[in-house]
Amino acid sequence: MNPSKAKDPRTATLLSAILPGAGQVYNEKIWKVPIIYGGITTTAYFVEFNNRRYQLFRDALRISRDPNIDPSLNPFPNLNEDGLVRNVNYWRRNRDLNYMIFVIIYALNLVDAQVDAHLSAFDVSDDLSFELKPAYENLYAGSGLIGLSFKINF
Repeated sequence: MNPSKAKDPRTATLLSAILPGAGQVYNEKIWKVPIIYGGITTTAYFVEFNNRRYQLFRDALRISRDPNIDPSLNPFPNLNEDGLVRNVNYWRRNRDLNYMIFVIIYALNLVDAQVDAHLSAFDVSDDLSFELKPAYENLYAGSGLIGLSFKINF
């Protein structure tokens, strides 16, 4: 452990909660910020894309069900009501899934900031290593034992 490099997990989490990626900057892991914002931006784009399609098919379904509205206003005259309902459900489900993905990315941002702050004081120098190699041990009566040897250096 290296206490001089220790970061406060609460501060890192709070910073990331207020501004996604700020906890990673606090933890000096700036390379993670574009990944976070790439995920957030991509998800926001797909939320908006799917929501536009959902609203378009929802409005077309309303037009097809309302006898007081001119049917020529329906942007999908070749789709029957069942096809419109399927499309409304499809685009709504995709939009809602992208909302969930957005929340997951935000939560992973918080978890990453906190875990990285917790691990900031641990020593990861070059003298830490482990070695895994096959081992063979001779036993009495001429038989042998085959296994693996695991060695850790601190």
